[in-house]
Amino acid sequence: MTNSQSPFITIVSGLPRSGTSMMMRAVEAGGLPALVDHVRKADADNPKGYYEFEPVKKTQEDPSWLQQAPGKVVKMVYRLLYDLPDEFEYRVLFMQRDLQEVLASQRKMLLRSGKDPDAVPEEQIKALFESELDRCRQWLSRRPNFTVLYITYRDMIADPRSESRRVNEFLGGRLDVSAMASSVDPSLYRNRSR
Repeated sequence: MTNSQSPFITIVSGLPRSGTSMMMRAVEAGGLPALVDHVRKADADNPKGYYEFEPVKKTQEDPSWLQQAPGKVVKMVYRLLYDLPDEFEYRVLFMQRDLQEVLASQRKMLLRSGKDPDAVPEEQIKALFESELDRCRQWLSRRPNFTVLYITYRDMIADPRSESRRVNEFLGGRLDVSAMASSVDPSLYRNRSR
């Protein structure tokens, strides 16, 4: 897929631990090149890799990396979407996941890295995430250069073929849906809410 076929930039976004790495892997498997640098290595929390690209974190100061991004997919945590300049067209695959599952996953990650998971009360974090996600959704809905497809983590795990079909349609219909669906590993759904 060349840049001329896909003038827009595909972004996978959402909260940390919401399935963004899984979606990156699926879109890449479908045939869209991923903008990654492998600085952050795979580990017990993300055994198939993080799919991160360091320059994304400094977009506000230096957005020059975006010149190479049309026709590719890149991962950005939702807070960084505000830093994207207006001159590009963005298609955002926004991952949504039950907040209890996100918090349980983040808790395990903090414990593994030796940090205190109780430094901030869980209810406070949950309320903050809810309000920030709501603000981000509203902001995205007002941006003419952003088109957004919301995808639920649980649906992607439960029916990867249907969800991959939706993603493919949203991104122009040139991806390999079977390869996308096959890349989804249900065994990595380890923090389920009841």
